[in-house]
Amino acid sequence: MTHIIRRATADDAGPLADLAAVTFPLACPPSSSPADIAAHLANTLSEEHFTGYLEDPDVTILVIDADGRLTGYSLLVDRPAADPDVASALALLPSVEISKCYVHPEYHGLGAAAELMHASLQAAAATGGAGAWLGVNSQNARAIRFYEKSGFRKVGTKSFRLGSTVEHDFVLERALP
Repeated sequence: MTHIIRRATADDAGPLADLAAVTFPLACPPSSSPADIAAHLANTLSEEHFTGYLEDPDVTILVIDADGRLTGYSLLVDRPAADPDVASALALLPSVEISKCYVHPEYHGLGAAAELMHASLQAAAATGGAGAWLGVNSQNARAIRFYEKSGFRKVGTKSFRLGSTVEHDFVLERALP
């Protein structure tokens, strides 16, 4: 199967929401309730929300398009961090947030995530940013290893509300190429 990494278009909002419904739960701690995950999907990763992200000039969404099927996506936000814990931890400014970076589980271990991360870092660098940052659940060892292999280092912590619970994330940062 061949694939390309491209910028998302308005036609991708629905498929992005479908992909998020598969990939987001994989990033959650095992103790996360299905109700909290469903609430987050509805309040942040619905088709309507993706439509809004695609219309936001500060947001870039990249997708892995495998013969017309979306198998991965990243969402970059090019504006200062609003969370004071994040803002105080970042040293490489201006910084672009890699808010989301997910690959369908059928494509884990095949290099797709590394390709998507590389393209995401290139897109972030094209904005003129000095660094990129992201938040990752402190219990998500697989993602942490991936991000560290991608050049990110832990610089702080932040809280993340998932439905009715508060999760604890590491803030990771790296210089842009």
